[in-house]
Formats: sequence, C-alpha cells, structure tokens
Amino acid sequence: MSMFSTNYNKIYIQLIALHAAIGFAIYLFRFLGIIYFLGSIAFFVIWIFQTGNKQNQVLIAASYMTAGEVFFRMTGGSIIPWEAGKYSVICFILIGLFFSGTSRKSAVYWLYLLLLIPGVIYAASTLNFDTNVRNAIMFNLSGPFCLGIAALYCYDRRVSREQLHKIVWALLMPVISLGSYLYFYTPDTREVLNGTGSNFALSGGYGPNQVATALGIGMFALAIQLFVNGRNKLIFFINLACLMFLTYRGIITFSRGGIFTAAIISVVFIFFYFQGVSKKKKNALSFYMLILGVAIATTWFISSVRTMGLIDLRYANKDAAGRIKEDISTGREELITSELTFFVNNPIMGIGVGKTREYREEKLDILAASHNELSRLLSEHGIFGLFALIILIIAPLFYRMGNRRNYLFYSFFGFWFLTINHSSMRIAAPAFLYALALLNVINEKKNTLHRKQISE
Repeated sequence: MSMFSTNYNKIYIQLIALHAAIGFAIYLFRFLGIIYFLGSIAFFVIWIFQTGNKQNQVLIAASYMTAGEVFFRMTGGSIIPWEAGKYSVICFILIGLFFSGTSRKSAVYWLYLLLLIPGVIYAASTLNFDTNVRNAIMFNLSGPFCLGIAALYCYDRRVSREQLHKIVWALLMPVISLGSYLYFYTPDTREVLNGTGSNFALSGGYGPNQVATALGIGMFALAIQLFVNGRNKLIFFINLACLMFLTYRGIITFSRGGIFTAAIISVVFIFFYFQGVSKKKKNALSFYMLILGVAIATTWFISSVRTMGLIDLRYANKDAAGRIKEDISTGREELITSELTFFVNNPIMGIGVGKTREYREEKLDILAASHNELSRLLSEHGIFGLFALIILIIAPLFYRMGNRRNYLFYSFFGFWFLTINHSSMRIAAPAFLYALALLNVINEKKNTLHRKQISE
C-alpha cells in the first residue's frame, strides 16, 4: 500500500473531523475531557498489547499523549493529576522497553539518568521543612526523567518513513481538538484585549505559554503534511486551512515562544527536506512554499486586524502605547542570571532539586521561576547537571554524524533546545521530541525488524 493512498487520505480526513468534533463536544460537556484522556490511554494500551509493539506502536501512543497533554490539563479538572500527561508518556515508553528492549548504544542515556540522582538525594536535606519534598522533586524531575526514558527507547530505533509519518499524525490530532475547543470557548478577541501581554482569555483560560507551545506542535506537524503529502489537492488545502487556523489561534495567545519555535523548526524541516528530493519535486515544493508564504502573511494580517494592531506591537517588543520594552525576555534574564550565580556558588552539588524558587526568595526576595531548563539543571544539580547537559547536547550530534536519514532530526532537536529555554520542561513535548531525533529512519515501507529485549 502506498504511504499516502486514497484510503490513507480518507482516514486522515476522518481523523481530523473526529478530533475537531471531540474539541466541540468537550466544550459542550466539560466532563468529556476526563473521558477523552482515560479513553485515549485505554485505546493505546489495548492496541499495544494486541500488536506486541511490533511496529513501535508505543511511539504513536506517546506522541498522541504528548501533543494532547496541555488539552488534557485544561479540561481534566482536579481529577486528572497535573503531571498525568508526562506519566502516561513515561508508562507507554516503559511498556515499549518491556516489549522491544533498547539498543546497547544507548548507554550514555543511562549515565544521564544516573547523573540526576545526586541532586535528588541532596534536595532531601536542603528543601524547607514545610515543603512537600516528594512533590517538589517529582515536579522538577518528571521532565528530565521522561527525556531519559524516551531516549533509551528511541536511540538507534529503526522505524520506516511510514511509521515516522504516523507519529507526526499523532502529534497533530489532539492539537486539532485543542484548536476546536479554543474556537468555541474563547470570547470575542476585541472584548478581552487589555495590552500586549500574554492573554489567558484567548488561551482558553489556561497558561498562554503552554497553549502556544501545543499549538506550535500542531503547526509544525501540518507543515510536514503540506510538503510530504502535497500531491492530493484536497488534502493539501485541508492542511493549509488547518495550519492557518492553528497559527491564528497561536498568535492571538500573545505568547511568542511557542510560535517562534514552531516557525523556526518548520523552516529547518523544509530546508533539509528540500535537500533530499529530486529536481522535479523541488519545483513543486517551491510552489508549495509560495502558497505557504501567502497563507502565513494572510493569517498575520487577520490577526493584526482582529487584535487592533496590538499583536504587531507585541512582536515588536512594544507595550500598548508603542513604547519599546527594555527587556525582551520579560524579566527572565535576571532569573536566569541568578540561577547561574547559584551554580557558581555551589558548583559541586548545586542547591538541590526543586530548591531554586525557595533559594531565590531567600537570597533575592523574588518568588518566580525562570522556566529555563539549562540554568535550572546547573543551579540544582551542580557539576552533575553540567555533565548531564553536555550529554544531552553532544550525544545526538554524534549520532547524527553516523546517521543522516532522519530529515526531522534538527527540527526535533531544535524544538527541545528552544522550548526548554522559554518553557522549561513543564510539559512532556520537549522531552519526547528530543528522543524522536534519535530514531534511525529506514526507507522500507514496513519495518518488520523487532529488536529483542536486552536481558538484565
């Protein structure tokens, strides 16, 4: 079967329609958000055990839960735990490791996980007496741990291009539900604009940074669909319309990090994909790029009109009065600097996992988070965090030197690096997409190779 046969295209359209309907249904009946979360887990667990993970089904499951994490948090109320999205990704990957094992080449990520332990032990003695030590550690380590587990599974894991594109489908579908929900849930744009800061009302009443990041994942997935499956005109224009819609919803959150990240990794994808196709296909892709450019420009124009020009000021780093803001980082530069200072003053053990907010309040009388994973790793883990960071940056690049078949490598790797610099690892997305950069993409249509589990 061709990767994008008529049947595949039909399924793709049906999935988009289904997930748009899910978003609308959850808007009408909020309790359905819990059913959606639990139903997704049940469906994937049954599917994985039925298939024995022979086609790396856990990656599709983890991808789906990763992309849906923010939406699950928004609509799950107090019933769904805050970190449930990350835990579900971790559990699916652990199931995959049980079925399929890991590569012996992935030992460097065992070392990475071990480097996280000293900071945990030290935190037990440094956190304040009234702090819930378990929650503080789990909140700050769930992201890094998710990355390590996912990297163990994905490192040099052979997947076909068809499987890779199914993973991209899974990244897109929950974001379609999120976009549909936002369309019905949020009020008229002009009614809730009060400046150029991130807007909770236009983000479904939830954190604009995380919502923009989730929408950015959908934008990136649609950019891939536009170029990889552009022959079918109906599919192309459905993807283009969805891309414009999600881009508009992302822009009007007034949170720039997720949108900039999506734009950058999409351009990186197009560049590397363009390099690997024939001259004839390059001509077609050039036409797609022209259409895409017009669509994005149109979307920006609509966003500008709907926000009465405030979005132009936001991206020009100006306030509502048109005055240039001195700090484009919205105060994060000072917070990051303080964390680097903590590292310099405590270079061996750091200050302990989860201690940064307390320590900053004690020393500087500032109660805030930098949302920067790089500086947090250094300040809380000391020299162990530095070594962990070196592994995270160097290991994928070394792997890339010997395996250049994954044309999404730099996009996945770039998403991780850019996201942890503005949103830390509050969601599973940077951890999981980082791991996807380590996949060994092969050209066969069906990957029948099944890696045996490594005995302990």
